[in-house]
Amino acid sequence: MEITIAQQAGVCILSIRGRVDSLTSDEMEAALDEQIRKGEVRLVAVSQVDYMSSSGLRSLLTALRHVRQQRGELSLAGLHSSLQQMLELAGFTNIFKIYPTTAEAVSAFERA
Repeated sequence: MEITIAQQAGVCILSIRGRVDSLTSDEMEAALDEQIRKGEVRLVAVSQVDYMSSSGLRSLLTALRHVRQQRGELSLAGLHSSLQQMLELAGFTNIFKIYPTTAEAVSAFERA
């Protein structure tokens, strides 16, 4: 798994590539937590993964809880269709704000 971090219009964008499973979910969670500890509360995770295990989903939920405690938000963008379907089946589409593109996710923060 590879994670890159960038800033755009005051939003922290974490681009995630590769598989997120029990071996890599802690790395994703640590990257999200590090940004939250730095004070980043407007986060977009751009997930270009085709597989995410339950431990990866747990890591996303943990990060969402932490950022919301800081009155922030974690949105998801650019999801692979298989991950989008899995999130729908798990009911996560009612929990996370999900956007087709990074630009749309960033724009939603600008409008808020």
